Formats: sequence, structure tokens, C-alpha cells
Amino acid sequence: MRADAQKNYSHLLEVARDVVTEHGADASMRDIARRADVGLATLLRHFPTREALFEALLRTNADTLTQQAAELETTSPPDEALLAWFREAVAFTRTYSGVCDLMASAHADPSSALHASSTALHSAGARLLLRAQAEGTARADMDGEDLFALMSALSWLVGQPSFAPRADHLFQLIASAILTTSPISDMKTQRAESDR
Repeated sequence: MRADAQKNYSHLLEVARDVVTEHGADASMRDIARRADVGLATLLRHFPTREALFEALLRTNADTLTQQAAELETTSPPDEALLAWFREAVAFTRTYSGVCDLMASAHADPSSALHASSTALHSAGARLLLRAQAEGTARADMDGEDLFALMSALSWLVGQPSFAPRADHLFQLIASAILTTSPISDMKTQRAESDR
């Protein structure tokens, strides 16, 4: 990409990030173009669909989350790795209001610009879940789709003002539904006590 084209692309992405932060996944492409002081055609030349725009906005975070799953597989016990990644994944889905819906739709639509990122996140979570299941620390009757559904549900819940103050408690409840052992905070307490 030429330097001037890269500068325009970066400017559009910066403006889009601000607009989407304010309005979530329902942000208007026209509003983004207007605020960036370009025509809608210029915005659509860079981002032909809403999914393409979100793919660009979320790419770094999604790649980081996928890489984090790979690192956790080799550095942490299976149950801790699963819950640490799950917590980060919930935070990721709350990056922008409505992104969870977009990611869920994209997973079922191979033509979506977000499909590859969504599939990579599903696969990363599923690998961590399988590892914990092999150790007997996660429920055997769930799969990666269930994990993503729980992540989406928790993300939606803590995005509601009435539930936001209970975010950590709700996370612990979901964690105890995923694991066959106690949630991670309880495990750390138990390990600290056994080290004494």
C-alpha cells in the first residue's frame, strides 16, 4: 500500500474506532465517512462491508487472543489456562457493543470478513477446553460451541448496566459450570494453603 493510501486507511480506522466505541456494531458507515471527512465511496473502497470494517478493528485483539491460547496451553495447568483465556475472551467480546453478535453470525457465514477470526477464536477455546477435559477438570458434556455460547451470554449480561456490578460473581458462576473443580480463585487459595 502506498504511503498516502496507508495514511488514509489509518485515519479511517481511527475515526471508525471512535464512532464504533460510541455507537457499537450499529455505527453508521455514513457517520464514519462524514466524521473522517471523506465520501462514503472512499470508506467503502477500504471497507466494503461492515464486517470488513470490524475485521480491521478487531484483527489485532483477535490475533493476540489466539496467540494467548497457544501460550497458555504450554505454560499453565489446563483448568487455569481455560479460565484465564475465557476471561480474556469475554473482555474481547466487550471491546465494542454488539461485536459478540457479529462474531457469532460470522462463524456461521464463511463469506463474512470476520469468519476467519471467529473460527480461529472458536478453535483456540475448543483446544483449551479439550485439554481441560482430558485432565478431567472440565465438563465432558460440552464443546467449543457451548464455550462460545457461554462467553457470548456472559459478555451480554455484564454489558447490561444492572448486571455490570456483578460481573466477577457471574464469571465465577459460569466458571463453576464449566469446570468439574472449583473456580480458579478458589484453586489458588487451596494451592496456597497446601504449600504452607
